Amino acid sequence: MARPTYPKRTSTRQIAVAKGFRSGLEDKVSGELDNAGIPYAYEQFKITYTVPERLAKYTPDFPLLHNGIIVETKGQFVTADRQKHKLIKEQQPDLDIRFVFSRSGTRISKQSQTTYAMWCETHGFLYADKSIPQDWLDEAPTAGRMEALKTLLQQANKKAKK
Repeated sequence: MARPTYPKRTSTRQIAVAKGFRSGLEDKVSGELDNAGIPYAYEQFKITYTVPERLAKYTPDFPLLHNGIIVETKGQFVTADRQKHKLIKEQQPDLDIRFVFSRSGTRISKQSQTTYAMWCETHGFLYADKSIPQDWLDEAPTAGRMEALKTLLQQANKKAKK
């Protein structure tokens, strides 16, 4: 007797990818920003930083255009991501990059007791779980943050025109 077949379920990630995002968390956060009427740019530019001996680029998820905060969503926060963000913070101190994790209580590795939250606190990054906190959205812009974001957007526009 043949087994019954069932339609395949579409995953949250598949739905997000169809909308142009890389993950379900990015899709969720963009929806929240849209619903709150907060202007943002999704992966519109790259931030240049130097890894010892090579130039690298990072495309931030959600730069908030009204206050200059850059929100990076992370399900997994692997070693390469942590190293990258330490270098960017050191080399671009006026950028205000904050994390929204699927779960900040996740340990950075099986062998470590350090969680994503503990790593952020140690390295001076603000973070939240699942959604952007309202106080981040309401936070007033600072001159340094806005100037740093403006510079990145101008660089992106110049490259787009070429």
